[in-house]
Amino acid sequence: MSEATQGKQPVITPLRVVIALCLFAPFVAMLWVSSYAKVDPALAGIPFFYWYQMLWVVISTALTMIAYKLWQLDQRARKGGDAR
Repeated sequence: MSEATQGKQPVITPLRVVIALCLFAPFVAMLWVSSYAKVDPALAGIPFFYWYQMLWVVISTALTMIAYKLWQLDQRARKGGDAR
């Protein structure tokens, strides 16, 4: 093994797996249409189909923010410092 590859951290780390799951979850939730293609339960008169999708807008925003903060943490750790 060469010297250049011995000192490097692995490309796939547990933190990066969590980041990927945060970014992948909204796609799975929205592409699995049969899980939310129904009218009941209605929330304030709004059918489930609509409010479920609107709820995922908020959830997706939170998950993207979490993924971004974790990515920043990962990059700082890879550079070996806590400089901001």
